Amino acid sequence: MDKSLLIAVLVYEVLVIVGLGFWVQHKQDKAAKDEFSLAHRSLSMPVVAVTLALTVLGTAHILGVFEMAWILGAAAVWFSLAHVVLLVVVCLGTGVWVRRIGVTTVPQILELSYGLETRLLVSCVMAGVLFGILTVEAQGIGIIFASLTDWSISRGALVGGIIGILYVVLAGMREIGVINLVNAIVMYVGLILATIVVAMRLPGGNFETVQSFYLDAGQPFMLSIFGNAQIFMTFILGTLVAVVFSQGVNQMLLQPAMAAKDDRTISRALWIAAPVNGLFGVFAVVLGLTAKSIPEFQALGQKVAATSMLVAYLPGWLAAILLAAFLAAILSTFAMISLAVATIFSHDIYRSLFRPLAQEQELTRVIRIVIVVVAGIAIAVATLLPPILAAMNWLFAWLVPVFWILVFGLFWRCSQTVAITTLLASWLANSLWSFTDLPTRLGLVDTPNAFVTIAVTLLVLLVGNLLVPGQPGYLKRNAQAQQTGAAVGE
Repeated sequence: MDKSLLIAVLVYEVLVIVGLGFWVQHKQDKAAKDEFSLAHRSLSMPVVAVTLALTVLGTAHILGVFEMAWILGAAAVWFSLAHVVLLVVVCLGTGVWVRRIGVTTVPQILELSYGLETRLLVSCVMAGVLFGILTVEAQGIGIIFASLTDWSISRGALVGGIIGILYVVLAGMREIGVINLVNAIVMYVGLILATIVVAMRLPGGNFETVQSFYLDAGQPFMLSIFGNAQIFMTFILGTLVAVVFSQGVNQMLLQPAMAAKDDRTISRALWIAAPVNGLFGVFAVVLGLTAKSIPEFQALGQKVAATSMLVAYLPGWLAAILLAAFLAAILSTFAMISLAVATIFSHDIYRSLFRPLAQEQELTRVIRIVIVVVAGIAIAVATLLPPILAAMNWLFAWLVPVFWILVFGLFWRCSQTVAITTLLASWLANSLWSFTDLPTRLGLVDTPNAFVTIAVTLLVLLVGNLLVPGQPGYLKRNAQAQQTGAAVGE
């Protein structure tokens, strides 16, 4: 165990997270409305941009891409490229909509379109999906610590999880945003330098031996970002559908948009958020492919090989910077998911059902309690260690119908009966596809869950809205109400 490396990483995390956390807590207005969960809707463009980028740049982007590069090769980069498309959708679409309407949670906007029952149903499922993603992030934290020490992944998840809770529990959304600015700079400086150093340690001082390893093994598809036909049709297209149509309405990603100063801030943030997020996958794939090509690291297995290679090949100071930055990126996602779950619970369930007159200080207290409880449970179950990208894509499929009922409810037609039927039908299909032999019977074993949920969703929504009477979309109703009010005023 390299104790000096471990100490350096821990010192960095504690100084940045705790130091900036207490500073932000001291500066913020604790009585301001939505201060803890939405930073009083005042975040600047750079903070929004980096927070959007790092919120979805967690375990799946780092360790998941390392892991999946062993199986899919360079095509694993599409997990990052899919998030670039996602950020376009959020910064020019869903993020702008939720900020302009002024909601605090995604389920709240569904209540405006459909009704309270739809809001509560989506709140419960979205919180469950977020919890599942949180367990994957806890796994990533544990893997980073396992690479640094002789600890088990479960012990690493416990120590890192405590730091992750501190990432958000002191000052909420504003704390996450400020810390993310620092971590994004450190991460990219470390990542670029690390890739250069790793290349210099290889024979010939470049990655030609890595290329030769896969060509000699008869696996040229491992070097292509399009993989082979099967990878393209299943992983690449499946990931694009799952990521864009689930994360595009996920509370964890839209909450930073809700906290922006205005909707123009969100659209401008795209020019920073997309490159910061997308370029990371290129470096991660290169490092993952390199680790597999070196026998001593290949023997360690796909979960820890790449991080172990970085510890072994990089000078101590650079390894500390890079691993601290990797850990910080995962902690950022861990913190944002914890805050998103707590925000959904406090606003959609606690306030809606039990305490409609709850004040800001009471809601902040509830949010802090939920953050600690949910994060603690996630840390406890992180030791199950499912394949990271496979688990993420399964979880994403649950939110695909939410994206489409949101779009239909805003722009076309609203029927709560159709919305709830769509949600239940698509969720049932997702479960049957995962836990029965239905895919085998239909001869569609390799079909991603996201394809199934989007097909069921669009079929039920289109047919249902054509057959069942409903109201005009929320935006159309709102515009009609404003025109009526203006006519009455005249």
